[in-house]
Amino acid sequence: MKKTFYFTSESVTEGHPDKICDLICDSILDDILRNDKEARVACEAMVTSNLVFLAGELKTKFNINAEKITRNAIESIGYNDSNLGFDYKNCVVLSSFKHQSDDISRGIEKNDYLKTGAGDQGVMFGFACKDTKQLMPLPITLAHQLSKRLSYVRKNNILKYLKPDGKTQVTVEYENNLPKKIKTILISAQHDKNIDQDILKQDIIKRVILETGTKEFMDDGTKILINPTGRFVLGGPAADTGLAGRKIILDTYGGFARHGGGAFSGKDPTKVDRSAAYMSRYVAKNIVKNNLADKCEIGVAYAIGLSDPLAIFLDTFNTNKISEDKILKFIKENFDFRPGAIIERFNLNSPIYSELTNYGMAIDVCEIQKEKNQ
Repeated sequence: MKKTFYFTSESVTEGHPDKICDLICDSILDDILRNDKEARVACEAMVTSNLVFLAGELKTKFNINAEKITRNAIESIGYNDSNLGFDYKNCVVLSSFKHQSDDISRGIEKNDYLKTGAGDQGVMFGFACKDTKQLMPLPITLAHQLSKRLSYVRKNNILKYLKPDGKTQVTVEYENNLPKKIKTILISAQHDKNIDQDILKQDIIKRVILETGTKEFMDDGTKILINPTGRFVLGGPAADTGLAGRKIILDTYGGFARHGGGAFSGKDPTKVDRSAAYMSRYVAKNIVKNNLADKCEIGVAYAIGLSDPLAIFLDTFNTNKISEDKILKFIKENFDFRPGAIIERFNLNSPIYSELTNYGMAIDVCEIQKEKNQ
């Protein structure tokens, strides 16, 4: 019997207030790692109207210029006009960093780097499926394509009236667990106050929606909603307060799979919130790529200060081609989940993170680093 269900995922552009914070934190992390690969970083940020507040814990020999890094990150997004209510040139940047607790450091730092302890306790998940060539769920893949394209047409002056803030959302119809078509596309795009909404809608459909992979899954019944309130002039931090780490679901699988305990941005890779989530994704992809299962979710649990995971578990959702016990045995024999081993294998002490802050790119950082190292 045919079984139909709908699943929805969202994405945001780099100009969304929460993502501004993530980029600032990852930019600070990158600048520190560029100069001190053994640094320990946990950076947080908040933005509101023309104000940025930074805080966190650092252990580094490098003296950072957090204000300069912050302003450069904001400028790169496109907040360069005081009329936007948030401007890299004149926003106020306040910071309060303190030294990382020695109680944490003593558990992380070991004489043998491969025995590096986990920077915190927690459970992290990795997921892969055959919805797309990226082995990601289709709803979040399409939502990211739309938000990335929305940013592209703004930055390349294809649609000159667009401003940095924006959100997308895609609802996909599944039949017998296979994606069939798009039910709804929703795009909210910040814009100049003088643009006609009908023109904006026509432009977004032509220049954004039809220039991405969404068109392959659309039919006559696909509903398109663009700026459903009828106006989106005030946006960014002038309209909404932003916080780092508040978009963790769109940073991973759009809600299609479980998410572990924490966010990614601003954390050095000894924080297993980040590195173990990346490794779990890498391993899940390998299981699906090698046709051991059509869908795979891997969970890994850690204790702070200990290098070996407390547990590794998986679920193939009854799509496995061999027994799950054999798959789990294969994982444990071929993949090292110790934080130091993950960092060393994929060179995760590199300043790579600000390039991967947006559009779910960070989840495949292990794959990207593997390709660079070959």
